[in-house]
Amino acid sequence: MELGTKKRLSRIFNSNDHRTIVVPMDHGMTIGAPAGLVNIRKAVDDMAEGGADAVLMHKGLIRASGCADVNNSLGLIMHITASTELCPAGNTKVLTGTVEEAIRLGADCVSVHLNLGDVNEREMLHTAGTIADDCNRWGMPLLMMLYGRGGLIRDSFAPDVVAQCARVGAELGADIVKVSYTGSPESFRRVTECCCAPVLIAGGERIDSTRKLLQMVHDSLEAGGAGLSIGRNVFEHPRRVLLMKALKAMVHGGASVDDAMEIVGEDR
Repeated sequence: MELGTKKRLSRIFNSNDHRTIVVPMDHGMTIGAPAGLVNIRKAVDDMAEGGADAVLMHKGLIRASGCADVNNSLGLIMHITASTELCPAGNTKVLTGTVEEAIRLGADCVSVHLNLGDVNEREMLHTAGTIADDCNRWGMPLLMMLYGRGGLIRDSFAPDVVAQCARVGAELGADIVKVSYTGSPESFRRVTECCCAPVLIAGGERIDSTRKLLQMVHDSLEAGGAGLSIGRNVFEHPRRVLLMKALKAMVHGGASVDDAMEIVGEDR
């Protein structure tokens, strides 16, 4: 691993436990701005106050969010692929930025999104492989978000599907892999064991209780996960700063679900 890559990863991962809490904020490109991201600077400030390790966003929001401020201690991940749900081929992600551009904007990492099983999977694989080479050349860490969607895939949360997604990311050269949670520690351990890179869980659709969210995070860590990359279930939470503090206590402090619920101030 290049020295630059190691140094930038140290701004994403906690040096003591090698875990991370990433808050993705790229949703406005795909679905339009969610309520929790209308004021992007406020959202970033709240995540920083709560103790997030890094935020993830498209290039156009970096300056508006305050992430370009020299005194900002949050790690910054620039997302460089995209699509919108207005498009019939919305599962096909295309390149919207470069590694060099991310460096100019002060990013500590870049991320790409692949939907395996999509009819245009091969184009996304080619893009990811090219970006991985660029990242190696520039000493830039690479996060890959991989999901099983379309084609022959009937259950995108099936352990074998998620495990293959994680393995594809590792084999393409990702430094960090983000995948769906499979529903249980036992099944998710299959995912982490077959992946040669740190594995983060995605948040997915809105979860109807804080306890379910915290239990998912707890179980993924027990199964060897390296942390989380959860967006809407965090920044749209009515107590999002307290929730972030609870997540930090779990990911970096070993807090139990009950302890975390007490920090949030909820009982369900």
